[in-house]
Amino acid sequence: MARAFAPGKCILFGEHAVVYGHPAVAVAIDGGVEVSIEESDRWTLEGLPFDSSRHPHISHILHEVFQYDGPSLRMQVNSSLFSSAGLGSSAALSNAMGAALYSHLKPGQPLDPVALARMGHSAEARAQQGRASPIDTATSALGGCVVVSGEWVEGTRHVFDASLSTPEGEREWAVNAVDLPDNLEEAWLVIGYTGDISPTGRMVAGVASLLEEKPELEGEMDAIARITRAGLTALSAGNLEAVGMAMDACHERLQRLQVSSPALEALVEAARPHALGAKLTGAGGGGCMVALAREPRRVAESIEIAGGRPLISRVGAPGVHLLEN
Repeated sequence: MARAFAPGKCILFGEHAVVYGHPAVAVAIDGGVEVSIEESDRWTLEGLPFDSSRHPHISHILHEVFQYDGPSLRMQVNSSLFSSAGLGSSAALSNAMGAALYSHLKPGQPLDPVALARMGHSAEARAQQGRASPIDTATSALGGCVVVSGEWVEGTRHVFDASLSTPEGEREWAVNAVDLPDNLEEAWLVIGYTGDISPTGRMVAGVASLLEEKPELEGEMDAIARITRAGLTALSAGNLEAVGMAMDACHERLQRLQVSSPALEALVEAARPHALGAKLTGAGGGGCMVALAREPRRVAESIEIAGGRPLISRVGAPGVHLLEN
């Protein structure tokens, strides 16, 4: 049996502005997706007959990336992530599936995180009708802290470039890594799930319509970009207070873009008295918020009291890796 685990991700800075070429900063989180694969007399997924049309990420990895034509496989998937909540669950699934299948076909060979990130990005693009940023799959594959932008970002280490032919034309990104300082172990991320699902595509389209209607709000994108760079500098230096301030400032700008929601606001306000900073994470409209805290359990309790479901994580978990049987 081959087993692999890939983490989810949480965006700290740069939501929505990244769509317009500005940088976004994401970190891998402790929650993620585990995939196990072994040969069987029939194709199954979690004990049921495998229907490739219902699982485009898995089907793409199997048939288009690896062009697998071997014996039938028994596949098991276990996830500790909130689904459709902006935590990169589908990217983690793609990366874990790719790693497990690679290990099954080439036992004993080391994984190539960059190859897995590219593989996962292609699966994401196929499942999302040609539209997918590499930030989810890159963060899940590389682990730690990842910055995705239209170009190299000062203070980061360039890892690879990604490109994609989208319905709107060719898109290119630089994927960069950040070496996190040791003192970040003093703080934790506390993610709060609202229980509300809000499709990313709809939120991105809503912001585009808002900017067309109110062009004066285009300055908010530049402001988010400045906050993102300041937050990245603080993160690299281990200045936790400044990171928290940047998170708060980023949330205020996202509020002006009308991507927050009453449920998100309730969780952010509940977390802030016990946190260094708190904001929505991802496209908004539902999904999750995130807080940076030295006392994560107090923040988690506050989020739970306010009606959310908390998840505590390190800041920058390890990337995709194989598991022992």
